[in-house]
Amino acid sequence: MKIERIEPLIADAAWRTFSFLKITTACGITGWSEYNEDFGSRGLSDVIRALAPAITGMDPRRSEAIVAKLHVLTRQSRGGLNQQAIAAIENALLDIRGKEAGKPVHALFGGPVRERIPVYWSHFSTYRIMHRGKGFLPDMMDYDALAKHAAEVKAAGFRCLKTNIFPLRDGVLTPFNPGFGRTGGWPELNWDNALMDGLVDQLQVIRDAVGPEMGVMLDTNFHFKTEGYLRVADAVAPIGLTWLEVDTHDPASLALIRGAAPCPIASCETLHGRRDFKPYLEQYATDVAIVDVPWNGIGESVKIAAMCDAYEVNCAPHNFYGHLCSFISAHFCASIPNFRIMEIDIDSCPWRDEFVTAVPQIENGEFVLPTAPGWGADVNEAAVLARPPKR
Repeated sequence: MKIERIEPLIADAAWRTFSFLKITTACGITGWSEYNEDFGSRGLSDVIRALAPAITGMDPRRSEAIVAKLHVLTRQSRGGLNQQAIAAIENALLDIRGKEAGKPVHALFGGPVRERIPVYWSHFSTYRIMHRGKGFLPDMMDYDALAKHAAEVKAAGFRCLKTNIFPLRDGVLTPFNPGFGRTGGWPELNWDNALMDGLVDQLQVIRDAVGPEMGVMLDTNFHFKTEGYLRVADAVAPIGLTWLEVDTHDPASLALIRGAAPCPIASCETLHGRRDFKPYLEQYATDVAIVDVPWNGIGESVKIAAMCDAYEVNCAPHNFYGHLCSFISAHFCASIPNFRIMEIDIDSCPWRDEFVTAVPQIENGEFVLPTAPGWGADVNEAAVLARPPKR
C-alpha cells in the first residue's frame, strides 16, 4: 500500500470555511481528515501541499514513521502551521489504517474506554449574536431570547453549555472580541466595572433559565490580561461555573489565576504538542487541559492526554469545527481514560450535513460512538465541490 495523492478540499460554510484533506492510496482506500484555516491559520492548505511530496509513495499504515519524518523536515520551524499540517495528514492516515484493518480508529489505541461521549453545547448564543441578520441562524437580541434559548438547550437533553461575553448595549446583546481584534479594546485588553456587572447579569439570566444542576461554562478567550481574568473569576463566583476558560501563553500567569479562582480553570486549546503542554502541567496551571485534535493529530493528542494523566488532569477536546472533526474528537475521547467532556457546535451553517456521509448521533447530551471502520463517516466530495469558498 502506498500514498498516491494528498489533496486539500475547501468548502463554503456560511461565515467560515470547512477544509478537508483527502489521501488516496494505490490500493483504493481513501483517508479523510478535517482541518481549519479560518482562525489564525491562513495558508495551511499550501503548507499541506508543500509537505505532500515528502511522503508520497510511503506506506500510509506507517503513520508514526510518516509523522516522525515530517517533524524532522520541519524541525527548524516547529509548531504553528507546520504542526497543523502534520496533524491533518496524520488524521487522514489513521482513517486509512482503520479502514484497512476493518476497525474504528479508537480500536487502534486500545479503545473504547467509553462508547457514549458526554458533550456540551458550545458557543451558546455566540453565533446567533455575531451573525445576526444574515439568515443562517435565529437572531439573538436580548436577555429574554437568551433565557428562552438556554431553556431549549436544557430541554434538548444537554447537561452543560458554554457561552462567551456579550455586553448589553441599548438593550441589545453585542459581541465582545478584543482579544482577536474584532471589537474595540485591543491591544490593551483592559476590564471595567460596567463590563463585569453586565457579564454577571448575562450569566445569571442563563443560570436562572437552566437551574442549579446544569453546567454553565464561560469562555473568555484571549480577551484580558492576567489582571482581567482574575477580576472575571471573582465577579462570576456566584454563578457556580463548571469551568472558566482562559487563553494565555504564560503558564505561570495561568497558575496564578487557577490558584485564586473559585471555579475550575480550563485552558491550553492553542498549544501544539507535548512540549507546549509540559510547562503548563509542571506549573499545575489548569484543571482541565483542552486539546485541539485537528491541530495536534489524534496520535499526539493521545500522548498529550497520557502526560496530563500523570498530573491528575483530565482532557477535553477543542472542537468547534464541522462534523468530521466531531467524529475525530469523539475517537480521541473514547481512547483516553482521563476524559472530562467533549465540545461540540450545534449551531452551524445550515448545509454542513451535506459534507459528510453520516452525521453525529447525539442522544440525551451524549455523542454515540460510531463502530464503522475509520472515523465512521466519510466526506461527500461532490457536496464539498458544489460549495466552493467565497473568500
